[in-house]
Amino acid sequence: MTDLNAPGLAERLESVRSRVAAAATASGRSPSDITTIVVTKFHPASLISELHSLGVHDVGENRHQEAQAKAAELSDLDLRWHFVGQVQGKKAKQIRSYADVIHSVDRSSLVDSLASSESTVDCFIQVNLTDDAARGGVAEPELDQLVESVLAADGLRLLGLMAVAPLDEEPRRAFARVRQLGERVRSLAPDASLLSMGMSHDFEDAIAEGATHLRIGTAITGNRPVHG
Repeated sequence: MTDLNAPGLAERLESVRSRVAAAATASGRSPSDITTIVVTKFHPASLISELHSLGVHDVGENRHQEAQAKAAELSDLDLRWHFVGQVQGKKAKQIRSYADVIHSVDRSSLVDSLASSESTVDCFIQVNLTDDAARGGVAEPELDQLVESVLAADGLRLLGLMAVAPLDEEPRRAFARVRQLGERVRSLAPDASLLSMGMSHDFEDAIAEGATHLRIGTAITGNRPVHG
């Protein structure tokens, strides 16, 4: 049953935009330096069309088949597609064909799969802030080596780092760790200065620690449709 008093998509989007602007200003930053990616997993292409009509150009998906279908259906819209999920090596070329930005490069074998002499795709290296390898992301001790792999590969442009704050750590502290790792990355790749971090529940903390790209789903899209 729909709650007729619940805020609609436009209201949720405007609320997040206002919060982003306030957090940026509080940190002495310009809101225009922050890109909000609306993560639309499990939502229909029609919702993305509506978001586009509200001025959204950056959308994120983390399931290849779903992302591929939506990108094809909405190819006439001016959208930047961000792939934010784990990338299977065997699907890398397909993802590369529609994604403008890949946020989850986390191993050298994936770099090899994504490399291309024909075109360039933007990417972030995902760093794992936990001890659980299943969560995705490169372990901190192996970060420098992966940066070198990306820099040496044809057709990949390294933008910076991506991370997800662990559930058992205060988000601000986790994002501060990413900021410090980002400074380390810039010693190897001076142009890789961007930080993809912050989600619906913690993006203000991420902004305070220098996030340039936020990956926000539920706070804008509302709860995901029931998915069987």
